[in-house]
Amino acid sequence: MAKATRGDFVDILIKKGALGPDQIEEAERLASSSGIKMQEALVKTGYVTLPEIMEAIAEFHNLQFVDLEEVEIPKAIIELVPESVARENIVLPLSLEGNTLKLITSDPTNFDVIQKLTFILNKDVQPVLADHEQIRAAINRHYGQSETESMDSMLVEFTDTAIDFTQTEQSKQAAEDDYSDAPVVKLCNLLIQEAVALRASDIHVEPFADRVRVRYRIDGVLAERDSVPRRLFSAMTSRLKIMGAIDIAEKRRPQDGRIKVNIQGRHFDLRVSMLPTVHGQSTVMRILDRSNIQVSIRDLGFGEEDYLRFQQIIKRPNGIFLVTGPTGSGKTTTLYAALNELNRPDRKLITAEDPVEYYLPGINQVEVKHKIGLDFARIIRAMLRQAPNIILVGEIRDKETAEIAVQASLTGHLVFSTLHTNDAPSAITRLGDIGVQPFLIASSVIAILAQRLVRVNCVKCKKPYKPDPAEIRSVAHTEEMLAKATFMKGTGCNHCNQKGFRGRKGIFEMMKLNSAIREMTFNMAPSPDIRKVARANGMRTLLEDGTAKAFSGLTTLDEVLSTCHAEFVELESTKK
Repeated sequence: MAKATRGDFVDILIKKGALGPDQIEEAERLASSSGIKMQEALVKTGYVTLPEIMEAIAEFHNLQFVDLEEVEIPKAIIELVPESVARENIVLPLSLEGNTLKLITSDPTNFDVIQKLTFILNKDVQPVLADHEQIRAAINRHYGQSETESMDSMLVEFTDTAIDFTQTEQSKQAAEDDYSDAPVVKLCNLLIQEAVALRASDIHVEPFADRVRVRYRIDGVLAERDSVPRRLFSAMTSRLKIMGAIDIAEKRRPQDGRIKVNIQGRHFDLRVSMLPTVHGQSTVMRILDRSNIQVSIRDLGFGEEDYLRFQQIIKRPNGIFLVTGPTGSGKTTTLYAALNELNRPDRKLITAEDPVEYYLPGINQVEVKHKIGLDFARIIRAMLRQAPNIILVGEIRDKETAEIAVQASLTGHLVFSTLHTNDAPSAITRLGDIGVQPFLIASSVIAILAQRLVRVNCVKCKKPYKPDPAEIRSVAHTEEMLAKATFMKGTGCNHCNQKGFRGRKGIFEMMKLNSAIREMTFNMAPSPDIRKVARANGMRTLLEDGTAKAFSGLTTLDEVLSTCHAEFVELESTKK
C-alpha cells in the first residue's frame, strides 16, 4: 500500500479528492519502473492533468501558479530576460516590483538555476509556477519560433537584403546541397512550425506577379501572414518539392507528395498539392496531426439523441452508412471515430481511401492508385475476399463503386462511405443519379448523416451577448427556447489568438431510414418530400442542430448561419 502521507504535492491532490491510494501506488510503480518523475507518471496514468499537478506543486511550495494562456506579459518585462537565458533555462519574466522579478518556471526545486539567474539578472528572483509546455509556447510567442530567429525576423532579413535566388541556381543548390542551415530551408521549416503552433489545418503558398501570398487555414478560416518576397518563390517551391519527394524539374503538371515532420516530439504528415498557375506553381499543404484522429464519438459534438442513434447505427451487422457534406466538413474524422470505436481484435476492418490521410493501428488500409488501375471498385472486390466485418470506402463517385458497395452490404458487411451532397435526404437522389437501382438503395442504406463544422466560442474569453434580432428571426425557435437561451461570444484573448473562437465542433443531420422513407426511396420521391417525413420521425436539420448549439452558448448564431443558411423549414417561431 502507498504511504498515508508522502510529504509532497501528492498530499494536496489527495486532500482535493483527485487521487486515492490505489492510484498513487500504480503511479509509483510506473515511476520506479520507467525512471520518470512522479508527476509524469500521474499524467501518463490519466488520473490527473498536468495543470492540476502544477497547481498542487505551487500550493505545496506556497508559490503563485499562473495560466500563461490567460496572462499578457508587457514587452518591457520580456526584455528584462535575454532570449538565450529564457530558452536555456525554460523561464519567462512575469512582472517587476521594485527589485523583485517574478520569474515563471516549471521546477521550483531547481535552486541552482534560481541562484544563477539572480546573479545574471542582478535582481531578487521570486519563482512563479506554470506548465512546462505553456512556458515553451510563451517563449516562442514572445521571442520568436526558434532560438536565433522567428518567421517574421527572417522575412524582414530577406526583404532588406538584395540576395537574388534564381530558379536555376536554387534548383541546383537544393538538389545538391540540402543543408539544414540554408536560409530558404530555415524559412520553409519555420513556415511549417508556425502553422502547427497556430493550429492551422492547411498552408497555402500562392504566387502572384509581385509577391508570394502565404495563408494559414485556422478553424476553417484563411488568415494571411506577411508576404514572402517574390524572388524567394522558386527557392521555396524547390525546397518544398524536395521535402515531399516531388520531381523539381516538372513544372507544367499538377503534382502531389507527402512530407513527414517531427515538431517538439509530435509527428505530423503534410499532404502536398502543387498546381501550375499563371505566375508559377501554387502549393497547398494539408497538415495531418496523427494525435487528432484519436477522437472519440463523444467529442464530435453530437446531441444526446443523435449520439444514441449513431451508436446504434455503427453497431448494426450490415448495411450502408453514408456521411455527406462538402470538402472540409469533417466527414473523415467522423468515420475514423466510428472505426476507432469498432476496432477490436474480434473484428476485421478494411478501408479503401484516396489518399490514406491517417494511419490507424489495427486497421488494414488500402490506397487508391489510378495509374495502375487500382480504383475503389477494384479494391472493394478484392477486399471482399479478405472476409472483413466492416468496410470503409473513401467516397462513392461512380455507379460501379456504388453497386459493389451495395452488394457488400447485402452480403453481410457493414459499409461506411461518403458522398458530396448538401443534406441527408438528397443523398438518396444522388445515388439514383449515379445509376443505382431504387430498390437496391432502399434495401441497403440504413442511415445518412449530413454534417458541417462550426467554430466554437473560446472558453477563456466567452461572455454573454445579445444577437441581432434578424439573426434570431432567421432560425427556427419557440418563445420557450428563447427564454432559456444562453447566448455567448468570445471577445478575443491569447488562448484564441484574439479571434474569439478556438476549435470546431460538428453540427449534424441524422436521417435513419424507416419503412416510410424506404418506400419513398423505392418510388424515388423528391428530396423535399423525404425531408418532411424524416423530420416528422425525429430528424433534426443542420440548421436546427446548429441553432440548439448557439442557444446553449457553444457557438454564435452568426457562425451557424454562415455555415448553413436558413432553408426549407417553416420557422417554428411563426407558429405561436
